[in-house]
Amino acid sequence: EVSLDADINRSGAVSRTLLDKASWTWGPEGHGAVLLVNCDRDDPDAEGLDNEDSAVRSYNDLKDMSQLVLRTRGPRAIFAGHRLLLHVDFGDADKIRVFYGGSGAELEKFKHVLGGSKLAYTVRPGRHCHESVFYVEGLAFPDVAFPGLVSLHVTLLESPEKGLLESPIFTDSVVFRMAPWIMTPNTAAPLEVFVCSVDDNEGFVEAVGALAERAQCPLTVCPAPQNRQDRWIQDEVEFGYIQAPHKTFPVVFDSPRDRGLKDFPVRSILGPDFGYVARQAPEGASSLDSFGNLEVSPPVTVRGKEYPLGRILIGSSFPRVGGRRVAKAVRDFLVAQKVQAPVELFSDWLHVGHVDEFLSFVPAPDHKGFRLLLASPSACYQLLREKQEEGYGEAAMFQGLDRVPKPTINEILANEELRKFNDYAQ
Repeated sequence: EVSLDADINRSGAVSRTLLDKASWTWGPEGHGAVLLVNCDRDDPDAEGLDNEDSAVRSYNDLKDMSQLVLRTRGPRAIFAGHRLLLHVDFGDADKIRVFYGGSGAELEKFKHVLGGSKLAYTVRPGRHCHESVFYVEGLAFPDVAFPGLVSLHVTLLESPEKGLLESPIFTDSVVFRMAPWIMTPNTAAPLEVFVCSVDDNEGFVEAVGALAERAQCPLTVCPAPQNRQDRWIQDEVEFGYIQAPHKTFPVVFDSPRDRGLKDFPVRSILGPDFGYVARQAPEGASSLDSFGNLEVSPPVTVRGKEYPLGRILIGSSFPRVGGRRVAKAVRDFLVAQKVQAPVELFSDWLHVGHVDEFLSFVPAPDHKGFRLLLASPSACYQLLREKQEEGYGEAAMFQGLDRVPKPTINEILANEELRKFNDYAQ
């Protein structure tokens, strides 16, 4: 008997199953093994992510990997005259890395046996019944050229007479899917709050701290030397997580924006059981590449189709020449994760152009569980007209702000061009 097994039924442990190991299906009734991109840094002394080198540095590192168990049973003579080969498809070799520690559990015995330039590994089973436990780590998230599926195989080869090639007698295969990056909605209970401290926002940081304390939520303040006077942490990073049956951990998504907070995610967020992923904009980043322009709805059903993890919302231009769009690398990455199918909304009518400037989800105490708050130009005009009728027409806007015009309510309502544009946006 030769059998290759993984956690096909998603119980959190490897077990034998009658399910088809070479296929993968979505959903609670689905089956198929799940692999995590090992993108955290369990060793604080390491330079980069755990999957950027071909070593197992700690037992915590192993816990982020998925087990693959090779079971063999039969007379020793059979395996003396045959060869057992664990192998990976050439196209998948740069997406995974497989480690094997033999029969011992000592960390230093774990060796990189498969993945990268290593396409095959000869396994030597012991006598009678033998189990070999391999550990598999993911190297790449699903993306435009990678649907997320990888295959591993074991083949029993018959040793030939001299001068002839070995012939395969039997192959067993297992398919893994790379766990997608999943974005968390702001209606979920907070686990940690991040805020930037800059020269002029002491009161704001105190107010956020008081709220975090009321919510019994830890507060991380990014100090001015680290943020280099960049207060817009919401624009630099987005939080999400990855999940397999055996392990879940948060992953910060770093935007191509790269201003003062550029180094903060790697320096202060990446760590043990806190992963990191980034996408760049080689064509040059626009304002729409900031992650204030990246939101996700709570769980929702759209025309009978369920999105149990919500749907991602990104701001875009109206289809026209010269409009701004989110960087292709970011859009492709979000679409490839599949589970939160993105929707592009027209946000380019705004100067900065982020979706979080005109919409937000808030909790609601009913079966739906949330409401969408939508900013309304026409409601604003109605409010300004009311104030004008109440005699406040000469009240100036934006008082206390530097370097911006301060038109009165009367001047705003008299500006026909501005009103036409806001009608269009509405």
